Amino acid sequence: MTAPTEPGVVIVGAGPAGIRAAETLTAAGLRPTVIDEGARAGGQIYRRPPEGFTRPPTTLYGSQAGKAVALHAAFDGLAAAGRIVHLPRHSVVALADGTLHAVGDSGSRRIGYDRLILATGATDRLAPVPGWQAPGVYSLGAMQIALKAQGVAMGRRIVLAGSGPLLTLLATQLLKAGAEIAAVLDTAGMRGQIAAFADLAVRPSFALQGLAMRARLGRLYHAGIAMEGIEATETGVTAIRWTDAGGRVQRTACDAVGLGWHLKAETQLADLAGCRFDYDETWAQWLPRADRMGRAGNGVYLAGDGLRLLGADGAEVAGRLAAAACLSDLGLQAPDVAADLKRLGRLERFARGIARAFPWPADQVRALPDDAVLCRCEGVTAGAVRETAAYGGAEVNRVKSLGRAGMGRCQGRYCQLAAADLIAASGGLAHAGDVGRLRAQAPVRPTPVRAFLEEE
Repeated sequence: MTAPTEPGVVIVGAGPAGIRAAETLTAAGLRPTVIDEGARAGGQIYRRPPEGFTRPPTTLYGSQAGKAVALHAAFDGLAAAGRIVHLPRHSVVALADGTLHAVGDSGSRRIGYDRLILATGATDRLAPVPGWQAPGVYSLGAMQIALKAQGVAMGRRIVLAGSGPLLTLLATQLLKAGAEIAAVLDTAGMRGQIAAFADLAVRPSFALQGLAMRARLGRLYHAGIAMEGIEATETGVTAIRWTDAGGRVQRTACDAVGLGWHLKAETQLADLAGCRFDYDETWAQWLPRADRMGRAGNGVYLAGDGLRLLGADGAEVAGRLAAAACLSDLGLQAPDVAADLKRLGRLERFARGIARAFPWPADQVRALPDDAVLCRCEGVTAGAVRETAAYGGAEVNRVKSLGRAGMGRCQGRYCQLAAADLIAASGGLAHAGDVGRLRAQAPVRPTPVRAFLEEE
């Protein structure tokens, strides 16, 4: 383990938010350290394939290729000029008292900081489906990573299910790459999508792109469905059962299923950094508290989807704002942010429209049969969660400690939202936020013990 570095400004995450934050800080003469899990900067939305990969940006990023290339070039230029310290392929697994603990290919290191900008992004928001623990069931994000990074379709006959912009985006990307899509199943009804259109129309180009993607899918797309279950053998998925908007039960043969209900903010490091949280009914999740500039207190700044689920453009804006706040608090000259603050309001309205158009399927989660697996890491069923809540009380950390839901390798990233709904229903509570929030624990990623041992 290396000794702590000299304190300074550290950015965690090299997606759109982290890149723009680094750009803003270096323009003011600072040399921040940027830590990222990826081998190359870009984040998930603008994920880059390995060196030597021949697919062009227009194929990888579609209409957003220009933005992706510009971000990549900006970051690579900073790194090449030595204006930032870039630590790729490193995961921050713990932090306390002004020190990060990062684990990477070269071992582990402690990194001190005076100011910390967390641009940790988001992950798939998953709702349990009976049978989702079977081989051949992936998140939408995992399928998109495989497609972007390696040009691989994870399945020969694929069904995508869930809700949110990624559902139709990934479907069109897979079709363009030559994959076979059997069905695209959206739990959001058309009425709710239409009702949210006024908010979505504040970004007309994006709204029209969404409609165009929907048109390309044609009869593959089904809105207002209810998930019934995934059929599988020991070797993998064979079919998915669902009920259409007219109440008819359908069965679609497939060998792979992608699931996802928009995004869930990655907030574990914000929790360890001491940030406060509020339950957001619109997004159906706990989100960290910060001011309009991203200040969260104690020298911590939040930017991107780890704070507000505003997408790639919103992340760029938030990255600049967080860096400007950091510069101002350090007594340095900060750029004018009036235009970014104005744009932020429009992006927030659009994002709220997305949340209302493609809501979390709370009713379907609360109706899960008792034998459905809720926590895939620990194999905990919905019935076991209900039983534990009835015995121990309707509080999420107590249910975790007594019944192990959320105690596995993902630390509740994929099951905690659904568990909260089941616990609330068991306790007769109307809102999932009433059962509390799972407390983050270090290390926030599975980490080998040897990473914490000092090297000889």
